[in-house]
Amino acid sequence: MEDLLQTLNSAQREAVTSTEGFVRVIAGAGSGKTRALSHRFAYLVNELGILPGNILCVTFTNKSAAEMRQRIHNLTGDDDTGYINTFHGFCVSVLQEDSYAVQYPKSFLVLDNSDIDAMLQLIYEERGLTLRDMTFRKARDMIEIRKLFQEPEYYRDLIQMSLEALHRKYQEAVQARDIIFYGYLYQEKKCFGLDYNDLIKFTLYLFETHPDLRRKWQERLEYIMIDEFQDIDALQYQLMEVLCGYHKNLFLVGDPDQTIYTWRGADVKYLLEFDQHFPGTKTIFLLENYRSTPEILAAANSLIDKNQFRVKKELRPTLPPGEPVLCHWAASQGAEAGWIAAQVQALHDAGTAYGDMAVLYRAHYVTRTVEEAFLREKIPYAIYSGVQFFDRAEIKDALSYLRLIAYQDDLSFLRVANTPRRNLGRRRMAFLRGYAAEHGCSLYQALLDNLEDPILKGTKAGALVSLVGAYSAAYAGRPVSEVLSALLDESGYERMLRTEGAQDRLDNLAELKQSIYEYETTCGEESALEDYLAHVALFTNQDAGEAGDRVKLMTVHSAKGLEFPNVFLCGLDEGIFPSRKVRTRPAMEEERRLCFVALTRAEKRLFLSGADGRNFEGAPRYPSRFLLDIDPRCLTFTEEPREGLIREARAYIDAAGLDREGAPEPFAPGTRVRHALFGPGTVVEADQERSAHLIQFDDMPTPRRISFRAKLERED
Repeated sequence: MEDLLQTLNSAQREAVTSTEGFVRVIAGAGSGKTRALSHRFAYLVNELGILPGNILCVTFTNKSAAEMRQRIHNLTGDDDTGYINTFHGFCVSVLQEDSYAVQYPKSFLVLDNSDIDAMLQLIYEERGLTLRDMTFRKARDMIEIRKLFQEPEYYRDLIQMSLEALHRKYQEAVQARDIIFYGYLYQEKKCFGLDYNDLIKFTLYLFETHPDLRRKWQERLEYIMIDEFQDIDALQYQLMEVLCGYHKNLFLVGDPDQTIYTWRGADVKYLLEFDQHFPGTKTIFLLENYRSTPEILAAANSLIDKNQFRVKKELRPTLPPGEPVLCHWAASQGAEAGWIAAQVQALHDAGTAYGDMAVLYRAHYVTRTVEEAFLREKIPYAIYSGVQFFDRAEIKDALSYLRLIAYQDDLSFLRVANTPRRNLGRRRMAFLRGYAAEHGCSLYQALLDNLEDPILKGTKAGALVSLVGAYSAAYAGRPVSEVLSALLDESGYERMLRTEGAQDRLDNLAELKQSIYEYETTCGEESALEDYLAHVALFTNQDAGEAGDRVKLMTVHSAKGLEFPNVFLCGLDEGIFPSRKVRTRPAMEEERRLCFVALTRAEKRLFLSGADGRNFEGAPRYPSRFLLDIDPRCLTFTEEPREGLIREARAYIDAAGLDREGAPEPFAPGTRVRHALFGPGTVVEADQERSAHLIQFDDMPTPRRISFRAKLERED
C-alpha cells in the first residue's frame, strides 16, 4: 500500500483512500486528477480486494479511457480493468448484454453522423425532399431536439411498434419535419441501429421496465468513479443516479472553472450542488498544480478570479519560477501573425521541437493570417480541427466493408457496393431498393435474390456476393486486422487507390490496420469484430491527430484536456475572444472559463497576443477584456501599449455592456418552466447569441424563442 500511495500528495492520498460513500473532488487544472483516479482504482483492487469487473470508471473521450486503462494496467498488472469507458461506451456494454429486454439483437449498430446522413439521403430520395426543405445538419439537430425534448419517449415507438406500423407512420407523415423524423426512426429500427442519445435512453428504459436487470447492474457496480463531472448533462446525471442507487459509492472529479460545454447540455450545477442532493458528501480539493510555472498560474488565477459563479479556489504552483508571460499587441493581424511566427522560429532555433508548440484560438477564421505567416516562413504545422481520421472517406469505406460482412446492413451496402466500380449504379440500386421495400428485406438480400435477373447482367454483383458470403461465414475467430487486410485486397479497394496514386489514403488505411492491431492486443477476448465495430463507432473528434514535428493549431475547445510546453493564445481582441456573440453575464463567465482553460494548457512558456486596426465591419479593434482582467504585474508586454489604448478599451467594453445585469442563470435544456400566457413547456435550448430560451410549450405544435428578460417560473 505504501508503494501505491508514496508518490501522492496529501490531498491525492485522501482522495484515493476515501473509498466509501459520496466523494466529490474539486480538481484544479494540472493538479494530478488522472493520477488520483488511476491510483484509486488500483487501491480498490490491490488493497481492498475489489474485483475490477465491479468497478465503473467513466471518462469523457475514448482516448482518455484508453489512457486510463493503460495506467491502471501498469499499476495492477491485471488485464481485467473493469468498465473504463465513456457513458455511451458503457451503455453499449449494458445493451449488448441485455439487448433482449429492448427487443434488439446483441449485434445492433451504433450510428455516427455519417450513418445518419446516409439514412437521411434514403429518406430524401424516397419522399422527394431536397436540401431546400432542410439541410442534413439541421435535420440531425431537429431529430436530436425532438428526441430529447419534444418527444422524449420516442424510444417506446422504436421498441414497441412493429416495423410495419412504424413504416406506416412514416408514409402517412405530410410535413417535412415529420417525414424526416419518422423516416429516421423507421430506418433505425430496420437496421437495428442506435445513435448516441438512443444508447442512454434505451439503457434508462431497460432499467425502468426491468427492475431485475437494474438491480443486477446496481449490485455489480460496487464502486463508480466519474471524471470531468463539470461536463455531465441531464441524461448522464440520471443514469448515474440509477447506477449508484444500491451501493451508494460514488466518486466524482471535476473543476467548475473548466465548464465550457453548456452549449451542448453540460450543467455545472450538478457539480456545485452535488452535496445538497447527496447529503454526507465528502469534498476534497486538489489545488497543487504540477503542470505550469508560477508565472503562468498567477495569470490564470488572476483571470478566473473575476468570475462570480464558481467555487473560490487558487491553484498553487509546485514548479520553480520560469519565464514571464509575454504579451504582444500588434499593429495589425498580419503583424500579430508575423510576431508569432518569429517567436516560434526563435524557440525552434534554440532547440525546441515544433511539436512542443501549440497555437490556440477562439474560432477557426483566426488562423488565416497565422497560416500565411507559417507558410511564408516554411514553419510546418497541422490544424487539429479539420477532417478527423475516422471521418475520412477511405476509413469509412474500410469500416463499411467490415460492417457489411458482419451485418449485411443497408448503410454499409450503399457505401461500398460500387466502390470500387461494379456497375451497380443509380438505376440498379433503385431496382434493389424497390425489391427490398416490396419483400421487406435488406438491400444485400435483394441483390442475392436477383443475381440472375437481366438487370444485373454485366455487373460484378456476383463477385461482391461471393466476397461477402465467404467472409461472413469465416470471420469469427480471426483477428479483425487480418480480416480487414484480406478484404481490402480481395475487394480491389486498395488496388483502386494504388491506381489513383492516392498514397495518403493508403497510408491512412495502414494506420487504421495498426490501430485495430493495438485494439486487439489491449482488449483480449473482447476483440471480436462486433466488439470492435461498436468501439470504433464511439470515437469522438478529439480522438485523432496529426503525426510529425509540426506546430499544432487548434481551437481552445479542442485543446481541453491537453497540455503543451509552449502555448500561443492569439486573437485576444474584444469581439474575437470573447466572441462578439456573447451578450449575457453567464455566457461571458463561460468565455472567461474558456480563456482560463487556454492559459492552463501551457507548461513552460505562455504567449498572448492581439491586434490593433479595424475589424471586417470597419469598427476599431481593442484588447480583450480578458487581458484587462489579468493583474498587470502578471504580464510582460513586448512594448507598452500606445497611450490611451487601455482607457479606450475599458470605455468600449463598458459602453457595450451586457444584458441581464445580476439576473439568474438561464435555464438548462430539459428544464420544465411556466410562461404567464403560454403555460407550461420544456426548455430546448439556451441561445446565448440571441439572449433567449427556445421553449417547446405543451399546447403548441412548434417551439418559441422567449427572451431571457421574460419572466419564467421553474416547474419542479
